[in-house]
Amino acid sequence: MPKILIVGGGYAGFYTAWKLEKWLRKGEADVTVVDPLPYMTYQPFLPEVAAGSIEPRHAVVALRRHLKRTNVVTAKVTKVDHASKTATITPEVGEAWEMEYDQIVMTAGAVSRTFPIPGVADEAIGLKTIEEAQAIRDKLLTNFQKAANLEAGPERDRLLTVVVVGGGFAGIEIFAELRSFATDLLKNYPGLTIDDTSFHLVEAMGRIMPEVALETSHWVLKNLAERQAIVHLDTQLQSAVGGKIELSTGESFESDLIIWTAGVMANPVVRNTDFPLEARGRITVQPDLRIVTEEGTVVPDAWACGDVAATPDLTGAGVGGFCVPNAQHAVRMGKQLAKNITAVLRGENTQDYRHDNLGAVAGLGLGIGVFQSGKFALKGFPAWAAHRGYHGLAMPSWERKIRVVSGWANNAVLGRDIASLDNVTQPRAAFEEFASRPKPPAPAEPVAPTAADERPATAPEIGKAAGEPGPAYANPADGEKAAEPVAAEKAAPKRAPRKPAAKKPAAEPAPAAE
Repeated sequence: MPKILIVGGGYAGFYTAWKLEKWLRKGEADVTVVDPLPYMTYQPFLPEVAAGSIEPRHAVVALRRHLKRTNVVTAKVTKVDHASKTATITPEVGEAWEMEYDQIVMTAGAVSRTFPIPGVADEAIGLKTIEEAQAIRDKLLTNFQKAANLEAGPERDRLLTVVVVGGGFAGIEIFAELRSFATDLLKNYPGLTIDDTSFHLVEAMGRIMPEVALETSHWVLKNLAERQAIVHLDTQLQSAVGGKIELSTGESFESDLIIWTAGVMANPVVRNTDFPLEARGRITVQPDLRIVTEEGTVVPDAWACGDVAATPDLTGAGVGGFCVPNAQHAVRMGKQLAKNITAVLRGENTQDYRHDNLGAVAGLGLGIGVFQSGKFALKGFPAWAAHRGYHGLAMPSWERKIRVVSGWANNAVLGRDIASLDNVTQPRAAFEEFASRPKPPAPAEPVAPTAADERPATAPEIGKAAGEPGPAYANPADGEKAAEPVAAEKAAPKRAPRKPAAKKPAAEPAPAAE
């Protein structure tokens, strides 16, 4: 069977494998997905996960559970040599190995793109993974718990200040959702008010959410202002060292929660391949998602789509002529790519990817949202309902849909869960604190002296203890006869006789006794 290797299990990779299982006959191909994570993350739900509206595990799709006929390898692809059709697979534990393939699909996705701003790498957190979203939620909850025990002052202000960098869809959604979450939390902390909290969004451009009409973006700004959330337009972050925010406008304040959403870039793994890349580091593909060189020559048996590929937008609406890197395109590209691979294996023609944008929808907290499709716009509760309806249906598999929708229903009746699991980063801390450990060995007890030990030490014994050479003689002051030579001296070769030392008067103490 031909071997198909899919590099990456995100939107595009998961949907490619999922649909190949649907369209390929049994035994028609051997499909393998390699990803360092065992699940696909539904990223449009990350803001709601951070705001406690969706349980983290409900926003991911386990690859092994839903890809029944696909080999799932939890590891990284660290190199691709398409000339020899081999890929280097590096697991977290164990030795790397080479995997051969016949067809390869590059869907490694994107990672957060940052700039060398002092403090960002050390203090900020991104919003690309489910772990980041859960950490943001726990951090906000923990900060509220800490702040409730403090008097008004700089430390409490720092704990209750949230900063989001980036005013695109992801930035606005996480900013608005957290503002909604924080406002809801205040009812559980009588000692805190909304005036004690501070929310800042920093955007370098003169507007937010370029995907919607200018009028719609103005409505979002007005809505956020009414909720005491501050948006800094035409402003750049200059420094975040030690949590101290310094803006290009000269403003300065401190924050304990800094979230970075100012752009993404193609997964750096593409640099370790022999595929052609464009200026932004993405793999160049033609409309049917085959990889092509700069001159337009097709690279045989190689495909790419999603955030890692520069895919031409045949509708003409894409920025720079390419499809924008979002979930809407990645899902549909994955489906089309599966069809094209199936067609090639059966000797049929491929089809170009084309998708007319259906519009943009965003949730801005419970009961608030915006929807834009062409010149038509919805705001407020109807848009929020459209947001939840669209993404609830777009979530892969009925099993995941049911979990997400039932979670929404539970929250509507019971409210959001406000328990922080911040200590999950150190799960053994409580066990270690109280765990019994072996006692240190007891010090050796002194041995009781014997009668022989209690007699006065003779001069020869003292001399021997001091390491002095010579025969062992009894102390003349004791009136004792000279002792016999020690065994070692008896065994030594005979030396020339020497005169014995002159005896001293008995009343005079011997030098050794001193």
